[in-house]
Amino acid sequence: MTLSALSVSFVTALLIANILAVKLASFGPFVVPAGIVAYPVTFLLSDVVCEVYGKKTATSLVWLGLAANGALVAFIVLGRILPASPFWQQQASYNSILGMIPRIVAASLLAYVVSQHHDVWAFDFWKRRTSGRHLWLRNNASTAVSQALDSALFALVAFGGTVPTAVLLNLIGSQYLLKLLFALGDTPLCYVLVAMVRRRTGPATLRSQAT
Repeated sequence: MTLSALSVSFVTALLIANILAVKLASFGPFVVPAGIVAYPVTFLLSDVVCEVYGKKTATSLVWLGLAANGALVAFIVLGRILPASPFWQQQASYNSILGMIPRIVAASLLAYVVSQHHDVWAFDFWKRRTSGRHLWLRNNASTAVSQALDSALFALVAFGGTVPTAVLLNLIGSQYLLKLLFALGDTPLCYVLVAMVRRRTGPATLRSQAT
């Protein structure tokens, strides 16, 4: 897997998560945005990029995701204001579902910028503190705090004032718990992806890109 493939996968997961996030799903007592099935993947991929290519490249990837989100909102708004064909009767449905996306994406952008930059910074911090050892530690330590920031900021901005307080608190706690479980479970995959990228790219190229 190359940096291009990692970047495309990162942006794809991010955009899918923002579109799915308009729906709230229930798993027993847990209430979460449907985007939770895709969004944690972005933290895994940014950690892999930071591990292999360095903090500077991972930070650039975060800004790329921000630009892609902005384009998503712009095109959805453009699609909304285009005149509907007379025989097409789904404008209200379009507005009802995709009309929420700007607020969802605004919440996602705030949570995304804060949490992803923290994740890259924390991952790099733990990498330096451990002298490049213990990938499992920096993968989980960086993501655990970043996911808490992301869950709280996203829920408060996206759904604050639109759902009861108890639902909002449930939403924050449920998101964080499930994201944390995902982060713990994806550690083996992180090792696999890092090994794949290093094997494909070569140590000399990686050293030059990580500096």
